Amino acid sequence: MQEGQKRFPNILLYLQITSASILAMKPLLLILSAGMGSRYGGLKQMEPIGQNGEALLDYAVYDALRSGFEKAVFVIRRDMEQDFRETVLSRMKSVPYELVYQELDAGIPPEIFEKAQEAGRTKPWGTVHALLCAADAIKVPAFAVINADAFYGREAFEIMGTYLGSPAITQQKLPTIKQGYIVPYKLKNTFSDEETVARWVCEIKDGCLASVNELTAITREKKGIFNTAENGSKEELAPDMPVSMNFWGFPRSILPGLRKYFFDFLNESENLPKDECPLPRGVDWIIKNGLLTIRVLEADTEGFGLTRKEDQETASRRIAELVAEGVYPASLWEH
Repeated sequence: MQEGQKRFPNILLYLQITSASILAMKPLLLILSAGMGSRYGGLKQMEPIGQNGEALLDYAVYDALRSGFEKAVFVIRRDMEQDFRETVLSRMKSVPYELVYQELDAGIPPEIFEKAQEAGRTKPWGTVHALLCAADAIKVPAFAVINADAFYGREAFEIMGTYLGSPAITQQKLPTIKQGYIVPYKLKNTFSDEETVARWVCEIKDGCLASVNELTAITREKKGIFNTAENGSKEELAPDMPVSMNFWGFPRSILPGLRKYFFDFLNESENLPKDECPLPRGVDWIIKNGLLTIRVLEADTEGFGLTRKEDQETASRRIAELVAEGVYPASLWEH
């Protein structure tokens, strides 16, 4: 095993866990919060959205704990820990949580990290790397993964919690679990009219995810929704096209496959300063190599996130509407 691989948390420990020891364990929620927000112009994972300063991740944690999840695990950078504690965790006094850290050199083979440093890399390695950095915190049979800067809706957490907490997961020995889950969202519900966005489009066959492909220049026009390819050609997209907003449910048995995929990515990367390893691409590899089947869970809910500063006003307005409708209390953590 390479030296860099040894530096990751020991994700093979799951092989030692028996079905008796994991029976009735609730899933946990893994929240990817280490992004730098370069397009947003700041740490959008801590951007105040609610009436009492709540960020979008507050609503995710609130919904998850009411949908059968055990605790929250936040993946952050060490240089943002103080701000994160003061801005986010200070509100969540009753929330069971754990912090883990996505550092630039975490688990990276020294020779690759040295080349990346020489090339001027400052960005994290992406969401597959973030998940692997949290492997030691995943001590339960199943976990969900979300982005910190997105709103997913309570229905999505309820259905994910139901499946991740089912006997199909909790009463099997972990190496035998070959089932994961995704909650996709309708394309039309995931961005505003002013945005040009990238989205991971889901191909679904027989109720399962067949592939995930990224479209990088999607816009809404008067005539419909279109993606512009690199050669300038336009393709119209169906408004109800399913897309991934990075809401996944996995058994712990996915971790060795993701680690292999990540190290293949590192060894093949030709742009060490900027290349990232996104989780949807890793899941696509997992599916095509037969390591997991990803079942599609249908949830009648909206999804939105923060890409640009202008999105903060839109998100705040929508959260205020949900508070007025009684979906959320005005102050989440004092309720």
